[in-house]
Amino acid sequence: MNKIVIENLSLQYTDGTESLRGINMDIREHAITALFGPAGGGKSTLLRCLNRLNDLTDVEEISGRILLDGENVLDPQTDIIALRRKVGMVFARPVVLPMSIYQNLTYGLELAGEKRRSVLYEAAERSLKLAALWDEVKDRLDDPAIALSGGQQQRLCLARSLALQPEIILLDEPTSGLDPISTGKVEAALQELKKDYTIILVPHSVQQAARTADYAAFFLQGELVEYGDGAELFTNPKEKRTEDYVTGRFG
Repeated sequence: MNKIVIENLSLQYTDGTESLRGINMDIREHAITALFGPAGGGKSTLLRCLNRLNDLTDVEEISGRILLDGENVLDPQTDIIALRRKVGMVFARPVVLPMSIYQNLTYGLELAGEKRRSVLYEAAERSLKLAALWDEVKDRLDDPAIALSGGQQQRLCLARSLALQPEIILLDEPTSGLDPISTGKVEAALQELKKDYTIILVPHSVQQAARTADYAAFFLQGELVEYGDGAELFTNPKEKRTEDYVTGRFG
């Protein structure tokens, strides 16, 4: 079943850069959809359209529709706070809050008005387990989050997003600065999380896209070149430009 339907989405920045051109795609729920391609192709821009983070950038013009459960995300009447709670995001560099591990997880809930300690603790434990971090930090929840390793900080950022119980998780090159072991832990967590969440990932390499994607979309200079089943797209692409990129002929 489709969780998100993108219809004829185009976006241009104030400097004249056309980042997206007529994008049409359906994003399935309970699956990992990888958006891949060379830098500047529009992948991160599309990700930021899904939870309206592009509102904070120099966008000249945006057109088309993004339907999330049938509601147009781009509608001026959209409740942005509610949208961003429903659509969580994890960035390339982990940004932990200058507080304890536990407070990093409960801060968003407390901000939303939750005061019950039992609910806060339960949310913290659940999200850490989902992010495959609980066993590593359960005895040090009061330690500063900054004391964690880079890989642990990234999984904490994932857990922080999960604590708010979103329906969709956006990840923009979440393992680009991590070592192979930490990368493997994040990827393994995502495979478990897709059972309950819709995941949209901008991977840091073609190899990661091939390893993780249930569905994959190849972007080139603002155009969606090819979109389909992940295994098929990486082994038998229909478009020559996709084949050239996947086999390393360019990019």
